[in-house]
Amino acid sequence: MNKSWSESRKKTPHGHVAQRAAGAAPGEEADVPGEESLEALMEFVSSQGSPWALPPGCSPEDQHLKELAVQSPQLIQDSFIFLFFTSLRLVDKGVSEVDEELLKFQNLEELVLSANKISEINSANLPRTLKVLELCGNKIVALQDLCSHPPPQLQHLGLGYNLLGSSEDEHLTGQFWPNLLSLDLSFNNFTDLLGLVSKLATLRKLRVLVLQGNPLALIPGYRGLIIDSLPKLCILDDVSILPDEKHRFYGLSSQPELMVNEAQIVVTVGKIQGIPCPTTLEQLESGLDSPVIAYSYYVTYEFAEGENSKGAKSAEVPKLQESSAVATPYPKSPQRDTHEGDEVQSLLQQEMSANPANTHQTLRKPWAETVECSYRKEHVVTDLVALKGYLRAGTTVTVMEEKVLSWPVIASPVENASKKGKAEKGKQKDSAKGAKPSDKPKQKKEAPAELRSDPPILRTLGARHVKLESLLAGDKLVATVCDFGVLIPERITRPPSPKEKEGKKGKDRSKKPKPEGESTASQKPTAPAKGKGKHKESPEMKEDEETQPVPLTVEFHVQLLRWTAASDARR
Repeated sequence: MNKSWSESRKKTPHGHVAQRAAGAAPGEEADVPGEESLEALMEFVSSQGSPWALPPGCSPEDQHLKELAVQSPQLIQDSFIFLFFTSLRLVDKGVSEVDEELLKFQNLEELVLSANKISEINSANLPRTLKVLELCGNKIVALQDLCSHPPPQLQHLGLGYNLLGSSEDEHLTGQFWPNLLSLDLSFNNFTDLLGLVSKLATLRKLRVLVLQGNPLALIPGYRGLIIDSLPKLCILDDVSILPDEKHRFYGLSSQPELMVNEAQIVVTVGKIQGIPCPTTLEQLESGLDSPVIAYSYYVTYEFAEGENSKGAKSAEVPKLQESSAVATPYPKSPQRDTHEGDEVQSLLQQEMSANPANTHQTLRKPWAETVECSYRKEHVVTDLVALKGYLRAGTTVTVMEEKVLSWPVIASPVENASKKGKAEKGKQKDSAKGAKPSDKPKQKKEAPAELRSDPPILRTLGARHVKLESLLAGDKLVATVCDFGVLIPERITRPPSPKEKEGKKGKDRSKKPKPEGESTASQKPTAPAKGKGKHKESPEMKEDEETQPVPLTVEFHVQLLRWTAASDARR
């Protein structure tokens, strides 16, 4: 096709210009190449495979304007286009400023500028006919310019995922937005719940409100206070407000002293499964010089700073020791590191560096097929902004193994001589007194061996990142089972005792070098005993082969406490 459809339709209806261009005499018919019928052009516009088809996601107005350009191309002019559009959507187009050119859209009712780079917007450049203004996902930090000359008929204002704080409460009143029905302030940095509610109460027509993702939404009585303070509200955080819920929170707004700016989060650590039995990993010879090895296991996790310890309630309050503190915020498992895992860990470390956290741990428990941690701790946080950052970054759950070697204390020759001398003196005193016939020989009790413990050896069995951002979006509980995969047992040899070390040194000294020419290959290997060349598989060995390895898992729950009724505040 040599000509565009718009140029083709601008020709005269009888095609005289095209006929003269083709060299045909008046009254003669000639085939004119490059000119299509109206039906063919409409088919090009509506067909998805056509080069003039609209991209997916276009509005019905775009499709109608395209059809008008085919049917009546003479109407497609700038003035007509500006008056034609009532909705304009520019999503993720890199828009950084809204200038006065937007005023040319005199009939514009909906303006969507989400996911752009707008830091401030002047309401003087907004058409007065606007009813919907969506500015979600920008970088707006202040509302003063937006409220200087706002559209009077605006019904929805979307300001979610911006950088607004409690200092902008004064611009969210009925003085600026008298006809506002819907307001989205989600995922900003509002912290003053009572101050914001007092301003929103002046929006007499407000029916839909979204505040989830703000630090103030983490307060236990947040939803109840808003429901009781804004009785005409129908939907809060995308959840309908039912009459029963209004009844349960009735009267809460008259007790503002109960609303404390703090959040309560309960962390629970349940069962650990899949830890290889440490007694099967090493076969130690029994003897006086063998060390006593003790294994214990515990779970660590990070929690946000700004915690008030007075409100903490724990079934088992762990005691941290300097020797067992975790140095890195996100310890890695040495057996399952991948390139993708390294990238995730680096991103998490950057997030956690901006939102520092404290490390908590469960009590140490001995090995069992199922280790019951039975850990529950209530964290009361007063720094709601830090808590929001922590929930966005998530936490890392780590399973740790602590190994302690305890050695028998070997007394020096001087100490043994002194003990022997004291024993002989005691015997002489007894013989001088004389033994009574009725006296029975007393059985000597063996004193327990004195042990000296080495510093504990820590090993990370597994570490997994747990996402907690859903608690900001309205969820009350994050319940997960962290799966670390199947652990590969490591071969652990018994460390040499002090006597063995001394004996080895003596052997090395007494060992003579072999004469030249002598080879160990000349020695004949001993023949295996008859009947022992083949070993039959025992039932126990078959059972071990059939047993499937159990992956290392740990139960981890994080719950955000919420009030379900006004009576919860009094408790």
